[in-house]
Amino acid sequence: MTKVYLQDVFKKSGIPTYTFVKPSEYNDIIVALRTKGRGIIVEGPSGIGKTTCIQKAIEETGQYKQVVSLSARKREDLEMIAIIPEFRDMGTVIVDDFHVLDETLKLRLADFLKILADEERENDKLILIGINKAGNSLVNMANDLNNRIDTIRFERNSDSKIEELIQLGEEALNIRINTKKELIDLSKGGFHIVQNLCSVLCTMAGALERDNENVVEIKTSIELMKDKVLNEYDRAFYSPAKDFATGTRLIREGRAPYLHLLFWLSKSEDWTIQMDDIMRAYPEHKLSVSQVVTKGHLETLINQSEHIQKVIHYDANSRTLTVEDPKFMFYIRNLLWDKFSSRIGYIGFRFETPYDFALSFAGEDRELAEKIFNLLSEKQIAVFYDKNEQTRILAENVEDYLGPIYSSQAVYVVTLLSCSYPRKVWTKFESDNFKHRFGNNSIIPIWYSDCPPGMFDESRKYGGITYEKNVDIDKQAGLICDSLVEKISERRYENKDLKSDDGE
Repeated sequence: MTKVYLQDVFKKSGIPTYTFVKPSEYNDIIVALRTKGRGIIVEGPSGIGKTTCIQKAIEETGQYKQVVSLSARKREDLEMIAIIPEFRDMGTVIVDDFHVLDETLKLRLADFLKILADEERENDKLILIGINKAGNSLVNMANDLNNRIDTIRFERNSDSKIEELIQLGEEALNIRINTKKELIDLSKGGFHIVQNLCSVLCTMAGALERDNENVVEIKTSIELMKDKVLNEYDRAFYSPAKDFATGTRLIREGRAPYLHLLFWLSKSEDWTIQMDDIMRAYPEHKLSVSQVVTKGHLETLINQSEHIQKVIHYDANSRTLTVEDPKFMFYIRNLLWDKFSSRIGYIGFRFETPYDFALSFAGEDRELAEKIFNLLSEKQIAVFYDKNEQTRILAENVEDYLGPIYSSQAVYVVTLLSCSYPRKVWTKFESDNFKHRFGNNSIIPIWYSDCPPGMFDESRKYGGITYEKNVDIDKQAGLICDSLVEKISERRYENKDLKSDDGE
């Protein structure tokens, strides 16, 4: 009798033989393969069995004599992918990870898919496989493509499908795994991950091949197995996770927008987040996230790092961020985020208000206000500055919009107390909304040196900064910014210590 080995049953890579489970989309693939001419776009999270399903379905239909599999990630395959539109009677061509192709090549493939459909070619079939929502970028390039192709979206596999895979492995190895429920929960619908977890579990239990005489009970602790897997993944994925989370440079006192994007990715069911949706869902991070997205910093960060590209993909057109590697997804899903943020150097990770500072000033003092805003923004510190929020204020009741910002939505209010300040309608409105905060150590006055001391008697009870009008404005703005950064850093440390005391 042929021996059955663990590595052939729970496969860490390649096409499974003993443990292949048809996903719910399998029949859709069969029908699409049998339809003349129409190309196929298969999209969905990595590691749930898209490529395996395609290859198994091709075997079942048996209608194409020649199958060529190419990867958009392999340099040696790119030349072949580029000339696909020149082929005729090519059989079946599969292009995996097509979403990483450049826009020009995507457009050529889109045009070729239209030709295949219009001519109903019997011997040509082009199959493009990509991550979740990858097909959208192709259809957006060619609006008339949608009705000429079959787009099949893979969802996460059901618990029953994951259980079926485990049971097939149990039968093949003559074992009984006592922690199936825990494995199903950990896999989150991913065939690839459950294959890996079962392999490690059996290895730890010493079940390396089939015992034909006795059923082997696998009693290995699921927590020990999980720790072993995470330690292994930490060696592989800590570096790209850290490099993404810290952005182009670590700003310890900042709002950590990249870290939060990674955190939200880890919570995503379909391994994808869309930037506009995220900013609506987490308004307290809207300012810092919009800075890195709209200024192109996020796209640049990923494009300039090969090892980040291996695990995370960003589509600038749809503004979607997607995890590429199922192992990386498992890794970030199981991170202890407060510890991870400290490990990579951030002071704080959780923020309770949308803004760190709100600037209150008269129009005559806008030059200084704008310099402070720009300097703090470079530090990834969230600042309310009216000019930066004009589009959000449009059509809003201005008083209803501004009132909460000054009364509670900023950790500190920074007031530029020039001689013009008490004469303005809006500064009076703003001060009416924050004056109750003077006793809460949350107002930072900046006194202009040419104003009489008696003008702002209440503010003089508290620590502030003096602005000398006859001294270089850039130098003073820098000094003010340094003081504000130090202040918010102290606040972050205090909050961090409080959370530690509470056991968080």
